[in-house]
Amino acid sequence: MLRKTRTIVALITLTLVTLLFLDFSGTIHAWLGWLAEIQFLPALLALNVGVIAALVALTLLFGRIYCSVICPLGIMQDCFGWLGRKSKKNRYSYSRAKNTLRYTMLALMIAAIIAGIASLVALLAPYSAYGRIAQSLLTPIWQWGNNLLARWAEAHDSYAFYTVDVWLRGSVTLAVAIVTLATLGVLAWRNGRTYCNTICPVGTVLGALARFSLLKPVIDTTRCNSCGLCARNCKAACIDSKAHSIDYSRCVTCFDCIDKCHQGAISYTRRRAAVPAADKPADSSRRRFLAVSATVAVTAATKAQEKISDGGLAAITDKKIPERKTRIVPPGAKSIRHLTSHCTACQLCVSVCPNGVLRPSSGLATLMQPESSYERGYCRPECTRCSEVCPSGAISPITAAEKSAIQIGHAVWIKENCLPLTDGVACGNCARHCPAGAITMVPSEADNENSPKIPVVDTERCIGCGACENLCPSRPFSAIYVEGHERHRNI
Repeated sequence: MLRKTRTIVALITLTLVTLLFLDFSGTIHAWLGWLAEIQFLPALLALNVGVIAALVALTLLFGRIYCSVICPLGIMQDCFGWLGRKSKKNRYSYSRAKNTLRYTMLALMIAAIIAGIASLVALLAPYSAYGRIAQSLLTPIWQWGNNLLARWAEAHDSYAFYTVDVWLRGSVTLAVAIVTLATLGVLAWRNGRTYCNTICPVGTVLGALARFSLLKPVIDTTRCNSCGLCARNCKAACIDSKAHSIDYSRCVTCFDCIDKCHQGAISYTRRRAAVPAADKPADSSRRRFLAVSATVAVTAATKAQEKISDGGLAAITDKKIPERKTRIVPPGAKSIRHLTSHCTACQLCVSVCPNGVLRPSSGLATLMQPESSYERGYCRPECTRCSEVCPSGAISPITAAEKSAIQIGHAVWIKENCLPLTDGVACGNCARHCPAGAITMVPSEADNENSPKIPVVDTERCIGCGACENLCPSRPFSAIYVEGHERHRNI
C-alpha cells in the first residue's frame, strides 16, 4: 500500500511539473507554480526559509521522501528503472556508499554557488536538469501537437486553440538536455538511483539528514531468512541483506523492499535504538551531518550578502543577433550579477516567455541562464510572466507598472544601417513603436528640414525593451539595437 501510494503521488507530481514547462498560455502557472518553488535548490537560492524548513522537517520525519515524490529528476529515473526491471527482475545488488565522490560533488556545488560559477550549478542542479529536458525535448512535441489540434479546430470553424511558433531556443541547452537524458536513462535502467546517490548534491544533503529520520525501513532479523530479495530490488543499492543493515543516507524511501519481502521482515517504522558503541566501530556520520549543515547555512548567509512573428506583423526570420558588449537580462533580475548568482538555469522562464525574447545563454560563465534577444519579438511592458514563475529568486516578482520603469538597457543607433540614409526612404518605425517615447525622429541635416529623418535616442527614458530593434526593417542587422546594463535602474 505504501509503495502504491508513493508511486501514484510521484507520477502526479511528475506530470504536473512537466506541464509547468509545457504550458505556453500561462494559465497553469497560476495554479501549479508552487511546485517549482518547493524544489530544494531553488528554494535555497531564494532564501525561502519556510520551504527549506519544511523539506528538512519532512526528511527528518520520513527520510528522503523528497527524492521519491517531489524531485522530478528522481521520479524520471524511477520510470527508467521500472523499464529496466521489466527486462530483468531482481537486477540490483548492494554496493558500498561512494562517500568521497558524494561529498566532493557537494563541495563543488557549494563552491560554485559561493563563487558564482553558474554553469556548474546549472549542470548539477537536479530540478534544473529535468527542466531543460522538458523544455528542450518535450516542449516542441507538445507545441506541434497543439498546432495540429489548432488547424483541425480551424477547419471546423472553431478557434478554441491557436498555433504557436516552434523553434530552437538554444543549441547548447538542447545538447546538454540530450546528453543528460541519455546518461541518466542508461544509469537508471541499469543501476537505479546511481546519480542520486553519487552525483546529486541535493541527494547528499538530504541523505545526511535522513540518517536521523524518525520513520524508516527497518529489518526484523527474527523474520528475515536472508533470501536477499530486498537487496536485489533496492534501486538505491543500500540494503546489505547479509548484515541485515540499510544505509539510510542512500535510501530514497521508495518502499520497494517492503513490497518485495515475502516474510514481512521489513516495515516502515520508528528507528530502533542504536547498537552500543562498544559493539560497533564508531562512525563519523554525525560529524559529517553537522559539517554539511554548517556549510549549507554559511552558503545561504553568503548568498543573502528567436519568435517568428510579432502579433499580426509580417514574418521576421532573417534578423541576426548584434554583438552586444553587455548581455541583456530580464526585468526583475536586478543585475547580471544577481541573476548569475541565483539562477539554476531550469528554463522555466524561457518556456513561458510569450514573445520569444528569452533564450538560454551559450556563454561558458552563464551557460544556459536566460538572456534577452530581440530577433523574434520584444519584451512587452505589460508582460511579467518570467518574474511570476522564477522559483529561485533570480528574477524577482514585479508588476507591469514597475516593469515599465525598469531600465534593463538602452538603444544604440547604427548610422550605417539606417534605411532613410542608405535607401533614401522614410521610416520612423523605431520611434512609432517605442512604448517609452524615448525615440524622436529629427532631420539628418540640422539646417535642412527636408533631409531624411533619423532617430535620436533619449537614453534616460529608454527602458531597453527592444521594440525598436525588433521592428526595425533593416536587414540582416537592425539599424538600432539594445545594449544591456550590468545593473538595472528605475527611471
